[in-house]
Amino acid sequence: MKKNLLLLSVVFAVLFSCSVLDELTKFDLDLQTRYSIPASTIVNVPASLATPDVTTESESTFENNNTNKDLIESIKLKNIKLSIETPEDGNFNFLKEIHVYIEADGLDELEIANMYDLENTNSSALDLDVLDQELKAYIKKDSYSLRVKTTIDETVSETHEIIIDTKFRVDAKILGL
Repeated sequence: MKKNLLLLSVVFAVLFSCSVLDELTKFDLDLQTRYSIPASTIVNVPASLATPDVTTESESTFENNNTNKDLIESIKLKNIKLSIETPEDGNFNFLKEIHVYIEADGLDELEIANMYDLENTNSSALDLDVLDQELKAYIKKDSYSLRVKTTIDETVSETHEIIIDTKFRVDAKILGL
């Protein structure tokens, strides 16, 4: 009985320590970009807007987390938040739906987040629904760009400057673990 209890304790300790070590090899990468939605009277027609290139600085970020790009196992989008910077009293009531795509040199465009049937909540911030996509190849590049496709259901009387905050979850081998 004592042998079984000791063996069970050892197995539990090994399993617990492996999961703790696995969590130590994960970190978040926060990146930000901006785009503008121009004033428009056209409604219910999808419009695509590109963001400027986002510099990933992935090499230094990986190094700061005791790893390098060759040791990255997975990178997935954890969350994406859109916030209206201007106008100060702006809200997303004009949006009907939104899709966000990622693109990088030599890689196909891939949808990473969206939101459908947006309600008029007078909100100046949106947390989009994240799609479970593997993004390692995109984030390991020096830069990537986002394309935002929106459908509006109300006229937009003035240009809206939007900030896109992204948080990527990086799973890496740290120091070869």
